Amino acid sequence: MTDALNVPLIEVDNISTVFRGHGRTGPPITAVDGVSLALPADSATFLTIVGESGSGKTTLSRNILGLIQPTHGAVRYRGQDIRKLPARERHAFRREVQPVFQDPYAAYNPFYRIDRVLRAPIRKFKLATSRDQAQAKIEEALTAVDLRPGDVLGRYPHQLSGGERQRLMLARIYLIRPRLIVADEPLSMIDASLRTLFLNILLDFRDQHGISCIHITHNLATAYYLGGGLMVMYKGRVVEQGDMDAIIAAPSHDYTRMLIDAVPNPDPTKRRGLRDVAQS
Repeated sequence: MTDALNVPLIEVDNISTVFRGHGRTGPPITAVDGVSLALPADSATFLTIVGESGSGKTTLSRNILGLIQPTHGAVRYRGQDIRKLPARERHAFRREVQPVFQDPYAAYNPFYRIDRVLRAPIRKFKLATSRDQAQAKIEEALTAVDLRPGDVLGRYPHQLSGGERQRLMLARIYLIRPRLIVADEPLSMIDASLRTLFLNILLDFRDQHGISCIHITHNLATAYYLGGGLMVMYKGRVVEQGDMDAIIAAPSHDYTRMLIDAVPNPDPTKRRGLRDVAQS
């Protein structure tokens, strides 16, 4: 019998995702080719998946979230194939594995005020027993991501900046308290001045609330800032995988070396080693 304590929270088991080619005669496109990974259930873990556009990162993240199904292999949540989860376990999966999407402009219903956006997960997951308690939780969540409740509540999404909308996603995460965030290029539409703030909130979620994160990016510098594990994807395949510091110190693949050579350190006061490696 499998020890339940050793079952990963999320396991990606040798998945491949193949899309139909363009037109009637176009060859099929293999977006993800034989990828495996696992995140433990008993500790908060960060894993960054880095690669250029078209490397398969986003397709992999959508497989993990259950938004698309792999052509081969399986994604498992606590040992169960997510395609076969019973209703109760699927509800738990939806709470414990939460997305942060790339485009904060398309993530919200433009006709819903921010209050309604944040009350929705409270109702869905029964996070409060009264309206007053729900309001208190909303205000706490906004404050935790450096948004002032008085400046945000009552407004519509289009009245917020891109950085505010992306932090609103993090406020939703704070309310739900999932076990895992899958964040696909979360910094791509945020001003440079807010990127470090966003990354620090993710680190706070890990340290204070035990929330793991799969961070999808093309930028190795932000990956290094977060630390943890690193998976390098190239043309749908994993070309390097392991501890962040070990890979940065001694990359084994030419593509990884190219990424290191191309990227400056986003915060010279934190994790200076990347710049040293890149310039060596």
